[in-house]
Amino acid sequence: MPVPPKRRPKSSVRARASHFALQKTKLNVCSKCGQAVAPHRACSVCGTYKGREMVKVKVKSKTAKGK
Repeated sequence: MPVPPKRRPKSSVRARASHFALQKTKLNVCSKCGQAVAPHRACSVCGTYKGREMVKVKVKSKTAKGK
């Protein structure tokens, strides 16, 4: 039968797991409207990517719904 692996000390486990920490998401600025946009994604406000319109964005109406 195979031998079970040896236990790792807490310090070794924590040193290995230190790289699993969450990082802040990096954001770029849209060149057309100036809103924060995730890199390599089209802007959700104006629909542009690298200065070209890629997505047609629907304009929200200003009327109140469901009074």
